[in-house]
Amino acid sequence: MSNFSSLNIHIQRNLFPALEEEIGVLSSKERQFVRVLELMDIRPFLIDQRWCGTGRKPHCRVALAKAFIAKAIWNIPTTRGLIEEHLGDHLCGHVSRDATAIVGREKPLKKKGEPKIPKKRGRPRKEEKREKKTRRLEEQPGRSLKKNLKELPRVCDVGTKKNSKGYKQSWIGYKLHLDVIDGDIPVAGILTSASLHDSQVSIPLAQMTATRVASLYDLMDAAYDAPEIHAFSRRLGHVPIIDHNPRRSGVKKQMDPPEKHRYKERSSAERVNSNLKDNYGGRHVRVRGPKKVACHLMFGLVALTATQLFNLLL
Repeated sequence: MSNFSSLNIHIQRNLFPALEEEIGVLSSKERQFVRVLELMDIRPFLIDQRWCGTGRKPHCRVALAKAFIAKAIWNIPTTRGLIEEHLGDHLCGHVSRDATAIVGREKPLKKKGEPKIPKKRGRPRKEEKREKKTRRLEEQPGRSLKKNLKELPRVCDVGTKKNSKGYKQSWIGYKLHLDVIDGDIPVAGILTSASLHDSQVSIPLAQMTATRVASLYDLMDAAYDAPEIHAFSRRLGHVPIIDHNPRRSGVKKQMDPPEKHRYKERSSAERVNSNLKDNYGGRHVRVRGPKKVACHLMFGLVALTATQLFNLLL
């Protein structure tokens, strides 16, 4: 009993204060979990589970055993429930999606003139079926991220975009598409041809971001207002908040006050784009080719992301 008493004193006086100083106040279940792990040393029972040098290295068996002890203490019925309940560190509120122009130092690729097939006039005859070309946005939800990325054009060409004043601006180079979470932290980026429309990269970006963080709201401007993008966001369990584009109806729909308030968070994507260009080499692309340009920009994004993560602690 003396050993148990001394262990309990050590836990109360040393271990709990050290843990609470590091991660915050512990709940009663968390305290129980710590006591069990301190009392029941499971490492000696897992010595024969170490890697023997052949095949792929296994995951840490000690960590897995601790996870199953936690599953028992919190009385979680399934392992999937254990994983989902403890994803707090991966959860973020908003994902802001936007694209920015990247000026290149190379000649744009000349487009090859494809012969146009003349369309049949008038209505189709009875039982006549005319093939309808599927759009990229219709195909993307059913494909993997790898296939979607492979299908996106990445050559240097000419892009055109409206600025904040409504005037069209053109540039030669590329376009960088980013997903940014709260705190101005980029979590996904894709480089494409400058001429590619923003909406064509929304679903691949969403697929990439979903593998890295769990988010609640997808914030996008009117360029992303398409039924397929709305549907894919909901399929991921998110709430899409997308500025309405009046190109179909001619009348712009206004957001509800709560949506309008959340939509203001989308400015984080614009700040990251500006920060990347002003302070992390986004305006000084001196290399040629999509791979080298993407590499140059990603080094800047790595530095920017690390800086923003440390800023959260200040």
